[in-house]
Amino acid sequence: MINRIISWSIHNRFFVWIGIGLIIIGGIYSIWQTPIDAIPDLSENQVIVYTEWMGRNPQIIEDQITYPLVSNMQGLPNVKAIRASSMFGMSFIFVIFEDDTDIYWARTRVLERLNYAQRSLPQGITPTLGPDGTGVGHVFWYTLDAPGYNLGEQRAIQDWYVKFALQNVEGVSEVASFGGFQKQYQITIDPQKLVYYNIPLMSLLQKVTQNNRDVGGSIYEMNDMGYMIRGLGYIKNVADIENIPLGMNKSIPILVKDVATVQMGGEFRLGITEENGEGEVVGGIVVMRYEANAKAVIDLVKEKMQEVERGLPPGVKFKIAYDRSDLIEAAVATLQEALWEELLVVSLVVMVFIFHVRTALVAIITIPLSVLIGFILIQLSGISLNIMSLGGIALAIGDLVDAGIVMAENTYRELTDEVLNKERV
Repeated sequence: MINRIISWSIHNRFFVWIGIGLIIIGGIYSIWQTPIDAIPDLSENQVIVYTEWMGRNPQIIEDQITYPLVSNMQGLPNVKAIRASSMFGMSFIFVIFEDDTDIYWARTRVLERLNYAQRSLPQGITPTLGPDGTGVGHVFWYTLDAPGYNLGEQRAIQDWYVKFALQNVEGVSEVASFGGFQKQYQITIDPQKLVYYNIPLMSLLQKVTQNNRDVGGSIYEMNDMGYMIRGLGYIKNVADIENIPLGMNKSIPILVKDVATVQMGGEFRLGITEENGEGEVVGGIVVMRYEANAKAVIDLVKEKMQEVERGLPPGVKFKIAYDRSDLIEAAVATLQEALWEELLVVSLVVMVFIFHVRTALVAIITIPLSVLIGFILIQLSGISLNIMSLGGIALAIGDLVDAGIVMAENTYRELTDEVLNKERV
């Protein structure tokens, strides 16, 4: 079989050159199209369902949220396993699908079941799907360098400006904020004053809720002109909450400030984020989409950050805390270095021991062609370029070196023997 291939190649050199050209074109195309990352993605093909019910203990979360949802997820096609975790105020369900299942098809099936399972959950509880990322999707971390701004102001900049801008970048699944304080209006109720004014607690909650919304009216027509009527009632500051009426006491209105203290504060935190032990910081984590190109996503995020930075408040800048592209570039540089070094070694060995230029070219050309064929197979197999796959190519180059030298030396010896036999004859 090998003899026939060699014989056909010798007599059809034109088609051999066409094949070499196709390998070069296909290899270069595969290099540009194959996603590149620093580490291989070995995480399971899963869809995360997250449900929040704050203030409830894990047993209630397990009985009223986790168990009904897990029961409804049973029977989904291509599901390998379902795992769940209940904790204080939160429930996580991990629906693990077969490895060859399309992740977005799986998310659609889970979402259909969630709509059906909604009726078995407590009123007002809505489960949501987690981001379409993987366990190694945290490709970029950044913090805000904002001297003169407190942690609450920094978190507001991150949540209401930076986060929304970076989420529009192609390939980004989510931008998770961390650090700082999330601002909120806090109403500290005095129970003795509630009893004195005979105001139920639920009535206070309803009044605050009802007075934090805009309402629409009809059209007021005057002089052949129609004017839209609407009521503006959204809360904008602490005074708006303090002046919400709760009832009457001897013809005197009872306001929220009469029974409670209203202030602007931060949401309860379970931890803090420090950078190099120099104090608390605020920032975000860029989560890459499933099967996206990590290097391309990071480059697009950096470009977007340059645009966003021009619109930040004076003195606020970005600081990169973690950038995986450095590791990606180092892995690619290692492969390039190994390729050029081994090409040089092969050239020297063949030239010194065989001392024949054409024979050296045969051994040298096989190395880059074999590498390009490897990239084509990686792209067709859906494998990303990472440290493991690039390291395998670098190791395989060593085997190609040995094979090229042995084949070149063997061919040279056969030709030499043939020439000597002819001379003897």
